[in-house]
Amino acid sequence: MLQISRLRHIILPNDMFGIRYIILQLKTLVNGGIMKSKKRILLAFILNLLFSVFEFFGGIFTGSVAVLSDSLHDLGDAASIGISYFLERKSEKGADKKHTFGYARYSVLGGLITSAVLILGSCAVIYNAVIRIIDPVGIDYNGMIIFALVGVTVNFAAAYFTHGGHSLNQRAVNLHMLEDVLGWAAVLFGAVIMRFTDIKIIDPIMSLAVACFIIFNCIKNMKNMFDIFLEKVPEEVDIEEITEQLLNIEGVSCIKRFHIWTLDGNIHFASMYIITENLEGVKGKVREKLKEHGITNSVIEICDSDENIA
Repeated sequence: MLQISRLRHIILPNDMFGIRYIILQLKTLVNGGIMKSKKRILLAFILNLLFSVFEFFGGIFTGSVAVLSDSLHDLGDAASIGISYFLERKSEKGADKKHTFGYARYSVLGGLITSAVLILGSCAVIYNAVIRIIDPVGIDYNGMIIFALVGVTVNFAAAYFTHGGHSLNQRAVNLHMLEDVLGWAAVLFGAVIMRFTDIKIIDPIMSLAVACFIIFNCIKNMKNMFDIFLEKVPEEVDIEEITEQLLNIEGVSCIKRFHIWTLDGNIHFASMYIITENLEGVKGKVREKLKEHGITNSVIEICDSDENIA
């Protein structure tokens, strides 16, 4: 996954680039209250950017082209997370004359972009891992261990800050951070094993495993996002169960054109025609029943017969 040459000569100060201080301050900020998704994504962006800068100077100090190349890869990661942050902010805008539902799906779009970048990056890792299995290369184990320890620490902090988010965009960013944590953990574990066994293919084999794991989760995450854009009924909503419960409401005789969709994975909508003779009292009961299933926005048209449905 990562070849590092002559890194054993690097002397890491206790707080290079102020990383430890920054992580402690960000952790205090997170624990001080419940942070919005956009702030968590911003923290992930900052940490990823800092680490790519750290890698860049590490590559210059050690003369390692591999480290410099990986710093550019992480810089690309930071750019995709920055785009996700911009789209997450955009998603918080309210409705206007041209976007009557608001901009919530910009968050989903950000998740799609991040997931796509992850899949492309993982495919590149698989390609390089296969090449290294076929033609193993010499590795500086001590340098790998030092760099991997820093990589695991910084990326674990970023994964921690983005964990537990509700938006699909934040989940995609968290998966991005998880890939980096697993990648560097694999580098660390592989370096320790190779340090004592000199089995060079351990590193690319572990890289393959991590990349396949990430691709699997990205595809699953992207499926959820495509379902939102295609306005599929949310997974947690059972439309047949809701229909049955609504028909049990006194006065409701039939439900027509019942549609349920989600705006961003969290905000659910429903629209329907209800045929009833009780034109006044039914609508409120239907809305309450829908709220029990997490549907907080509904458009309900009351009719006394099929003939009055437009």
